[in-house]
Parts: sequence; C-alpha cells; structure tokens
Amino acid sequence: MIVCIAEKPSVARDIAEVLGAHSRREGYIEGNGYQVTWTFGHLCTLKEPHEYTPSWKSWSLSSLPMIPPRFGIKLIGNPSYEKQFKVIEGLMQKADEIINCGDAGQEGELIQRWVMQKAGARCPVKRLWISSLTEEAIREGFAKLKDQADFQPLYEAGLSRAIGDWLLGMNATRLYTIKYGQNKQVLSIGRVQTPTLALIVNRQLEIQNFTPRQYWELKTVYRDTTFSALIKKSEEELMLEEDKKKEAAKKTKKEEENRGIDPIESLEQGESLVEQIRNSPFAITDVSKKEGREYPPRLFDLTSLQVECNKKFGYSADETLKIIQSLYEKKVATYPRVDTTFLSDDIYPKCPGILKGLRDYEVLTTPLVGKTLTKSKKVFDNTKVTDHHAIIPTGQHPQNLTDMERRVFDMIARRFIAVFYPDCKVATTTVLGEVESIEFRVTGKQILEPGWRVVFGVPENVNAPEDKDEKEGEEESVLPAFVEGESGPHLPILNEKWTQPPRPYTEATLLRAMETAGKLVDNDELRDALKENGIGRPSTRAAIIETLFKRNYIRKERKNLIATPTGVELIQIIHEELLKSAELTGIWEKKLREIERKTYDARQFLEELKQMVSEVVMSVLSDNSNRRITIQEAVSVQQEEKGKKETKKRERKPATPKKKAAPTKPAAEPVAGNATPSSAAPSSSTPAGIPAPPKVQATHTPDPLVGQTCPLCGKGTIIKGKAAYGCSEWRSGCTYRKTFE
Repeated sequence: MIVCIAEKPSVARDIAEVLGAHSRREGYIEGNGYQVTWTFGHLCTLKEPHEYTPSWKSWSLSSLPMIPPRFGIKLIGNPSYEKQFKVIEGLMQKADEIINCGDAGQEGELIQRWVMQKAGARCPVKRLWISSLTEEAIREGFAKLKDQADFQPLYEAGLSRAIGDWLLGMNATRLYTIKYGQNKQVLSIGRVQTPTLALIVNRQLEIQNFTPRQYWELKTVYRDTTFSALIKKSEEELMLEEDKKKEAAKKTKKEEENRGIDPIESLEQGESLVEQIRNSPFAITDVSKKEGREYPPRLFDLTSLQVECNKKFGYSADETLKIIQSLYEKKVATYPRVDTTFLSDDIYPKCPGILKGLRDYEVLTTPLVGKTLTKSKKVFDNTKVTDHHAIIPTGQHPQNLTDMERRVFDMIARRFIAVFYPDCKVATTTVLGEVESIEFRVTGKQILEPGWRVVFGVPENVNAPEDKDEKEGEEESVLPAFVEGESGPHLPILNEKWTQPPRPYTEATLLRAMETAGKLVDNDELRDALKENGIGRPSTRAAIIETLFKRNYIRKERKNLIATPTGVELIQIIHEELLKSAELTGIWEKKLREIERKTYDARQFLEELKQMVSEVVMSVLSDNSNRRITIQEAVSVQQEEKGKKETKKRERKPATPKKKAAPTKPAAEPVAGNATPSSAAPSSSTPAGIPAPPKVQATHTPDPLVGQTCPLCGKGTIIKGKAAYGCSEWRSGCTYRKTFE
C-alpha cells in the first residue's frame, strides 16, 4: 500500500480525488492502492527545556545557557493531534512506500519529516513537489515524483533554522526577562522579531529627535508653467549617487549635473535672488524630448502582494497571507509563500490556457488570443526561480470567493495579463531656462501609447506619478510647446519650506524594509544575502508583525506602526548589536541558503550558534548596571485585544482579530503543557517556546476570544469547550482548536 501524507485535510481530499481513492476512513481516505492521510500543520515540535533537564523548568540565570547535547522532537500536547498521529503511525508502519505531499517549501518539508521520524517510518519515501492544487498540477506532480533524498539539504536548512531559533529564543528571552524584566513581563527576544522591532524603534527615535530646518524654494512662472531653480547637490547626495550608479555612471556627466545655486537657507538670501531676477527676461536655453518605455509591473511574490494590499485596501500582512492561502486552496492561484517575481520557462506553454481560463477578463485577454505571447526575460527566467515561481492564476474559474478574496485575485490576474501586453510608450520633455545666470528646469511626461496600462484601467492622459508618497510635489504633466531661444516676462516666487522627518512605518513600508534590510549593514556580501531574503522569510513576515502586536511592543495609529514604551526600552536595553541588527539575520540567511545548496555544513552552523548564544549570555550576565524595563501594568492582554478590536471597528478594517489570528499553518499555536506555548514550529516569526514567568497570574475577565470569527475557516465563530476553544463549524470539518493557556 502507498501512503500519501498531506499537510491539511482539504489538500488530502484533493489528492485522493485525483488518485481515485474514495473510501473514507477514520483519519485517512483509501482506494486504488493508496491511503491518503494528513497532518494539521505541525504535529511535532522540538522538546521544551525541562524535557531535556528537569532543572531547566524553573527560570534562573544560573541555568543559562541551555544547550541540549542532542535535540529531540515530541508530539504537540493536543488530543486531536495525538489521535491523528496514531492513525498516521499505523499507516506508515505497514506502508510499502510513502509519498510526502506536504507544502513544497522548507517548513512543509520539516513538518512531514518530523512526523515520519516520530512514526518510525522505514519504507522508501518519494516527494510530491507542485506549485498549485489543480487536478492537472497534481497529476503532473505524481507523474514526476522525486526522491526524498533530493530534499535532504532543504530539511537540514529547516531543522537548522528551527534549532537556531530555539537556542536564541529560549536563552535570550529568559536571560533578558530575569535580568531586566522585573519578573512581571516576558521580554521576548527572537532572531527576526527583535531586529524588526528595532527598525520601528529606530525610525520612531529618528522622528522624535528630528529638528526641522527652514529653507526656501525659488521658482518662477513663465507661460503658465512653473519652473524650479536648480539646486546644487550636497556631498552626501553625490556620494549616494556614486554608490547607486557606480557601474554605469560617468564622472564627467555627474559633474555636469551638479549645477545650480547653493541651497537657500535664509529669507534674506531668497529675497535677494528674487530681486536679482525679477526685472530680467526669462530665456529658454534647452528643450529636450526623450521617448522611452515603461515595462509592465512585475508579477507578485508574497511580500509585494502584501505591500500592495496594505496600500490599496488596508489589509494587514497576516490578512493578505490568509487570503492568498485560501485562493491557493481553492485552486485559483499558485503556491503563495514565494520570494521570486519570475516564472520558469516551462510555464510559458501553459500561459495561453491560463489566460483562456480567466473568463471574467475576456475584454483584456481577447486581444492576446491567436498571437504569440511575449516571452520577456523580465518575466521568464529560470535562473531567478528556485523552488517556486511567482504568484499567478491557475486558469481555473474562480467561484464562491469572498469580497476580500475577489479583490486580491483581481490584482493577481491583472498583473499576469499585463506582462503579455506591449510596453507603455512615454515621452519625457525637459525644458531648461535661465535668468541672470540662474538656471531653472521643468519636466513633463506624456503617455504616447498606454500599452499594459489599459489592463489597470488607466486612461491615456494620466500623467501623474504612480506613487504619490514617493514623488510628492513632483507631479509631471504635458508641457506647452517651448522653443529654444525664446524669452519673455516671468513671475518669480519664493516658497518657505521646512525639512520633514522620516515617516513612521506602515505595514507596507515595514515589509519592504524587512525585504531590503541590506541597507542596514556595511558588508557587501551580507547586503547581497539580505537582498534575497531580508529579515525573515516571506511566509513568516506577517506573523512577525502580529507577534510584535501580541507582545505589546507595537501598536497601530491609523496605518502607522508605533513602538510602545516597552518596545522602545527593550531595544535600548539590548547592547548586543547582533541581537537587534540586520547583520545577524544576514549571516543566518546566507548560511541557511548555503546549507540548502550543500555548500555549508549544518553541524558547523549549529556549533557557531551555540558559541554565539554562550557569548550573549556571558555579556548580559556581566552587566552590573541596575537597568530595568518599565512595565505598563495597566494594559492587560485582554484590554489590549479589546482595544485593538474596537480600533479595527472604528477604522472599518477587515474583521480579522489580531491576537488570535492563527498562522496559516494551523498547528503552530497549540499549547503544550501548562501555560507554556509550544516551541513547536520554531520559525523566524516568534521565539520558540516562550513560557510566561511563574508569577504572572491571569485576571478573571470576560473571554474576548469567544464569538470572534474563526481564524482558520473564516466562516464559524469561536466557541469554548471544557478543555479548549474550537470552531462552531467543527461539524463541517473545521479543525481549529486552541487549548486553554
């Protein structure tokens, strides 16, 4: 008998249907020589500290660092999981062959490997590796099953990440909580969580410490067109340009570009310039028109989709992840946890069929029918695709989508259609003028042929910049016809301005900062590594942000993310830069990718981590200062969640509760033991296994969770049983369960 194990019951049903297995049994589906079973995300987890050494159960500085000689796994303490595991164990021990049908990614590999290890599987194992759940994709995947051994490096990288997060999360959290937390609140430290919090805190301190500087802008109006005086670039600006354009920029051109007057820093200086030019004619010195092309926007990876949904609809990163996961499970979108915007060459022949399946977009797809589709290197590039390609539609007609799902699917579909449309042709006109040796400039832009822009419903005469946040005040438009050498009267204007502080992070800009964290380090090699993965992985960045809310380290004011006093003080009290900088993440991500490519040894990676954890512990223990974190005792977890819920109602945001939002992999939150969150699923989103200090007691208040929308199925509401929370739709197959903390 061949045993197939999927990550969710719904995926198992899809696979069983394709394989011709139709007989439903307790915990699996059987037929045609197959037994198809499933997990609920993580069934297994790394053991808790006290399960290695009983003395590690109590929190004490003398027990640190906690470094087990050998890491072990255990079942998560949940009756449903234990029952399902017994089924899996029985099937696997009798199996002739096992097919790992887990999610095709690092975490999916780890989940299923742990279950197979715990179940004592001994038979040969094959791997199903697919990017969508359509019948065609599943059949194709089973026709091309891979050997499990091919994915050993992927598993080793995932295991190294999990153990590393356990080592750092367990040790640093206990260390900082006991040393600085006054035993009143857990000070949660994590490899990804802490640098992310540091981004928000550092931006907030920049804003608080910002001193506005007054300056003036010199402009003049000639023929109803406003020209701006050229201002010389500072040394810092020139150095920045040098870095950005190092490969292609020509020094002579750069020197030529740095023309203009010195910045106007006093009213007297500005008024003097106005008087200097007021009565002299304005002369046009140069008119240049350059035609160019704008390429279609790139296809979505997970982060860019989350950014766009936050900008356009106000969806949180976590909400977007849940929506795209649902679209994947409804078979209308491809695998979501991806970090590439490219497609592999083998997808190209399938594109006409996918376009044909987008029946609701026939007005846009009809012009492409019967033509050879464009195959741009900006879209199809095997070298830019590793495990999975960009997020695209599968070609199946979407049905029964929620409003939120429909909006997200629409964005994905239009991006996909747009890449096969012609480039947008534009003309950029730059006009230079001069008065009394002072140069002025104005730029206008005109769309000549909209090309791909018609897919997004942009009229031909739209000339404003797409991102107003980035180009505020620089709106370009069609200019009148100017002729070089013409001159005439003009009206000079002096505008008072003040330098502005940087803007607080929103979820959209924080996601981008996490993705491009290379800006925060000096080492070029680390910067390149960070450009690929940044802080965290695409699949975990949403959970990282949610964790910061849950820990009361950040809060939301409208769209802005604001660090709480506790969050600010935590970052300020951490003197070990590796704990709060992007550099640590860069080192880890680089080595983890090398483990995946078999160019770095996982054992060496873990030895280095153990050494680093030991050094961090010694450094903090040697701190003889009496520093403490201020605890905001007035804000209980229940009050915090109630406040968030009320804020959401006021802001008319989508009604997904923040605190209890379950990760996409539903078993990542189960509680193991007494009030101790499982270190299960150690991921970069939360430090593994962070128990509450023994002295913390929960107050008896109305349960804020009961009655909220189920974070797993989105249909039912949370109900309270004798031992755990569940979903009112449990009879319909929803498996959401959360034991009492």
